[in-house]
Amino acid sequence: MRTIPITQQGLHVMTKPIGPICNLDCEYCYYLHKEDLYGERKSWRMSEETLDSYIRQYIDAQPDDVPEVTFAWQGGEPTLLGTEFFQRAVEIQKEHAGSRKIINTIQTNGVLLNEEWCEFLKANDFLVGISIDGPAELHDRYRYDKQGLPTFQKVLDGLKLLKKYEVEFNVLVVVNRHNGDHAKRVYTYLRDTGVDFMQFIPIVEKRGVGVHAELPLASDQLRTFAYDDRVSSRSVGPDQYGRFLIEVFDEWLRRDVGKVFVQQFEEALTAWMGYESGICIFRKQCGRALAMEHNGDVYSCDHFVEPEYKLGNIYELPIVEMACSDQQVKFGTDKETTLPKYCQQCEVRFICNGECPKNRFIETPDGEAGLNYLCESYKAFFNHIDPVMKRMAETVKGGGLAAHVMHQINDERRGRQIQEQGSVSQTPSRNDPCPCGSGKKFKRCCSRR
Repeated sequence: MRTIPITQQGLHVMTKPIGPICNLDCEYCYYLHKEDLYGERKSWRMSEETLDSYIRQYIDAQPDDVPEVTFAWQGGEPTLLGTEFFQRAVEIQKEHAGSRKIINTIQTNGVLLNEEWCEFLKANDFLVGISIDGPAELHDRYRYDKQGLPTFQKVLDGLKLLKKYEVEFNVLVVVNRHNGDHAKRVYTYLRDTGVDFMQFIPIVEKRGVGVHAELPLASDQLRTFAYDDRVSSRSVGPDQYGRFLIEVFDEWLRRDVGKVFVQQFEEALTAWMGYESGICIFRKQCGRALAMEHNGDVYSCDHFVEPEYKLGNIYELPIVEMACSDQQVKFGTDKETTLPKYCQQCEVRFICNGECPKNRFIETPDGEAGLNYLCESYKAFFNHIDPVMKRMAETVKGGGLAAHVMHQINDERRGRQIQEQGSVSQTPSRNDPCPCGSGKKFKRCCSRR
């Protein structure tokens, strides 16, 4: 997504204008069962009265020094509301924006995108997130419609329309047990399809406490237990996600730095430069990213839309009061104060910070509760990229580009390969494949540096 400097960030609310209603039946979706919160309803569509009240309150809730206000529309599937709903939202935003710039983002499965939608999105400068889990055989494993039919081709058609109309978009990939062993294939497919912005979100579906939950486990047993018993069969493995990110990173470093932007890599560079992450999962504390349902109910977080985390309703309390309530402040600070000692002493805490609290349900090697299920993945990934990130951070601080480090590493790699061949005379000819692995001819790659 477009990155907003952390110094300019204010309160963020993820809005569900159609609640959990969706035209797909993705197997790993955590939001569809939220229908149970509200029982039988004739309509899940947000009323214009609620829309107007929300937009006004949300703009008013931002600090005075925040020049931009970002609205995040999600679901369910928000495109089910039609362009008319969002046209009205834009009109109301203009009425209340004052001197602030308004940014709209919308997350969609892409199935309903058509010419009308893309004309609207382009005309109103919407940033679109579109969900796709890789090529067809990987995407269609869990992402199907209400009839159980595959959705890949419709999603791809929607993506192509976004490109045709030059709508700014990024791709959200859910990394799961099925596509988690195909990182390079997923990444290169998206890159070669013309995707420049990507984020890779791990799916972790916690099951209820099992019969073996109270048994004492050694650290080596814990890995198998967590993988097989505490999460669904769709969930990415505790070490699998790390391998996925490492494989994508190595391919990205080989040829795509400065051309393709991966959220996890961008956030890592931010941390290595000494700044706090702009996304809540990697910050020391959370609590500034709330979720609002179609009827104005506000919850502590999108992943905690449960009765015990309900903060109130915008008809009863202003959004700013709910965001600053004791309940919400404690929700945010608990992320830091409940961090296990194992995490506090970890060499990559400065970037990880225990990741999202929703995933902290296994034990540390010494038996302390609250370790993140993906700890093994994050430790492996962040340690793997550490040498490169240090070089990139130093380069960027000195006024250079991160891509310069990529070229330096490729030059170093080529030098080692030539040295291993035993003689500089074995340098590739101009039309040979470049030994750096870019896939280009030598004359169009490293020979020009």
